Parts: sequence; structure tokens; C-alpha cells
Amino acid sequence: MAFPHPGSGHQALRRGRWSEPGRIYLVTITTYRREPHFSRWEAASRMSEVLACSSTWSPHAELLCWVLMPDHWHGLMRLTSAATLAHVVGTAKGRSAHAVRDVLAPRRVWAQGFHDRALRRDDDVLVAARYIIANPTRAGIASRIGGYPYWDAVWLGDSAGGSRG
Repeated sequence: MAFPHPGSGHQALRRGRWSEPGRIYLVTITTYRREPHFSRWEAASRMSEVLACSSTWSPHAELLCWVLMPDHWHGLMRLTSAATLAHVVGTAKGRSAHAVRDVLAPRRVWAQGFHDRALRRDDDVLVAARYIIANPTRAGIASRIGGYPYWDAVWLGDSAGGSRG
């Protein structure tokens, strides 16, 4: 028996997935053609400012931690409403791309789609957060986590607030 073709590309990957309020997701967004847009200070600083801002995500999600790499962004977020993860990420991509338009013009900022993994109830959220913020050291662009300016985590308290740059 032949099954209908599910389509191709990122839309096909989203089929069969659902977004669950209260669930924590590990999200990865890559730049268009994996261009290292954020190896430039001005672009990385501005992008970090927008993506770290709670209004970029609320009222639909709470950003728990994130890191901006030269060609991608990782974030750990909790959905706080019935909005889909695709809607939340799409809105954040649009707002952030608009904010850096004058710095990166006329380049396209983000690749289509995104990758996500819903954390299971028994997953350790802090282990996932440590994985995210250690990304610059694993990539060899920082010798220690605190030495990389474009990351944050809610567990650092109110004094941290936003990017480190």
C-alpha cells in the first residue's frame, strides 16, 4: 500500500508534532547558509539584546538560557501558553532579523525552520542548560564559559540580565 508523500523540507518535519504548554524545549536556529553573521560584534550585540529581551518571547514562552554562536542560536525555553512552538520561534526570528537589518543589510539572517527537542519530564534541565552555554568552549571560540559574551541563563539571578557583551 502506498502512503501519501508528506511533502518536503521543514514543513514536513513539523508534521505530527505538537506544542505543549509547560513543556521545556531545546531549540536551535541556524543562520541562512550558516553564514557567521554573529562573528561581528555589532551584529552579535544587537541580536543578543533582542533575543534576551523577555518581550521577544512573552506572553507565549519563557527563555531559560541561550547562547548566540557565529552561525546559530541555541535556547532552552518553556512554553507558557497554547501558542505553538513554531509560532513563538517564528515571531522571535522575525523580530530579531528586523532589529539587525541595518547591520546585516541586505543579507537574509535566519535559515528557514528550526530544530527542536522537547525535554522529557525526567530530563535534567540544568544538564541541558550547561550543554547550551558550554557550546562556545566546545567550538573553541572561548577558553571558558564566562569568557564568551553572548549567553545568559535565568539561574544567574537579576544581576546577570542580558548579554555579557
